[in-house]
Amino acid sequence: MRKARIYQQGTRATQSGKARSNLWILEAEPSEGKRPDPLMGWAGSGDTDTQVVLSFPSLDAARAYAQRHGLEAEVVPTTPKRLILQSYAENFR
Repeated sequence: MRKARIYQQGTRATQSGKARSNLWILEAEPSEGKRPDPLMGWAGSGDTDTQVVLSFPSLDAARAYAQRHGLEAEVVPTTPKRLILQSYAENFR
């Protein structure tokens, strides 16, 4: 049985918006390790399933997809969002 992980995509560090932050991502775990390419020395493998990243609107939809396709899915819990309220003047204290 192939393994996969399901997690909720966080906001980007370079952006302040919350677009696409509520999507759930399903990624397949690599089935083989990476090895160096003999010609260039770059790391790679023959496992193309790791290149596929699927997004779902809800956790239930991602779990249902994994179950339909025979994937053993591990759900990575989302870290709680912490909002730090401070004024601009506190930067100079």
